[in-house]
Amino acid sequence: MTEHYADCAISASDPAASRRFRPYQVVGRQQESRFITSFILEPTDGQPVLPFQPGQYLVFRFTVNGQTVLRNYSVSADSAEQGQLRISVKHEQAPVGTDWPAGVGSSYLHEHIEVGDSLTAAGPMGDFVLDEQSERPVVLLSGGVGITPLLCMLQRLVTHSQRKVYFLHACENGDVHAFGHEVQALAERRSGVSAVFYYRSARQADSTLPWSYTDGVISREHLQTLLPIDDYDMYLCGPSGFMQANYSLLRSLGVAKERIHYEFFGPATVLETTLDATPLSTAPAAPAMEFTADAGLSGEKVRFLPDGRELPWQEGCESLLVLAEDAGLSPDFNCRAGLCNTCMCTLVSGTVEYFEEPLDDVPEGKVLLCCAKPKGPVVIALQQ
Repeated sequence: MTEHYADCAISASDPAASRRFRPYQVVGRQQESRFITSFILEPTDGQPVLPFQPGQYLVFRFTVNGQTVLRNYSVSADSAEQGQLRISVKHEQAPVGTDWPAGVGSSYLHEHIEVGDSLTAAGPMGDFVLDEQSERPVVLLSGGVGITPLLCMLQRLVTHSQRKVYFLHACENGDVHAFGHEVQALAERRSGVSAVFYYRSARQADSTLPWSYTDGVISREHLQTLLPIDDYDMYLCGPSGFMQANYSLLRSLGVAKERIHYEFFGPATVLETTLDATPLSTAPAAPAMEFTADAGLSGEKVRFLPDGRELPWQEGCESLLVLAEDAGLSPDFNCRAGLCNTCMCTLVSGTVEYFEEPLDDVPEGKVLLCCAKPKGPVVIALQQ
């Protein structure tokens, strides 16, 4: 793909501006914890940083071993006014004793990118954003590297509002706790901001840290003690197990669904099933769509491999990804907007059309499920 950065002026009023890839230079690199490193970026195309909402992310395009890799990383600092963007990336290393590979994108950044190097990214984009029009008190609840979008929200809330804020962060221990000093400093900048940390497996050395922490995980009893009865806006981000446990906890405390905003890379139904006593591993799949004779079938059929499941296509269906999910299948996905290529599968036969233009070229013989619809019968292998 040929880049033409200088030919395109970036305008904040252009709705397509955030979907264009731009060149950035790394002007700062900071180790935040044992596994998380921040990279501070400035655009090099002569255009300003696009305004963004706290919680949004950038889509990076890397070339690793001759292959194009797209990865999403949240903006972790409210620094657009300084002409900079900060991302903070956890190095996803290969689990000990397994044959699983290390994270391709995070390894590339941690092992190869230094100050002065160039990166290419689109964005900011994403719908997990801080509601700045609300006047409700805010609870920011994060686990592990899920702290990154909520840290940006905390900065905006501290500097541009007087809303009461509770920042709750859980991690393993002080060795992997990122941004402790930064969060503590933000909490001390004005009244009405509280920061509480939870260590599941605290080390002896953690007793010397300049902030206090609670041993163990976030509990129902601790939340009831910490948070007075009120109508909160809740923001939740973290690993899947953390999300499932704490979404269930908030719902069991009577927090309305519409008050819980979350960044979760999986079907939302997974969070809902945690409210049942049924273990997640045996929770029933989402119900299949009901296809009836008068349901507006177009005559197109979609077959998913390897199990050969064949379904008629309904014009009212949102995408091939939704069709697969409604059939009880679980394709990989992330952005659901043609940005990250996570849902890319093999198009065995047939043709598709894209109702949302993919951010990057889709290779011949591949299909992005999240933003495509069939044009006639198609066969799709769910493995890439």
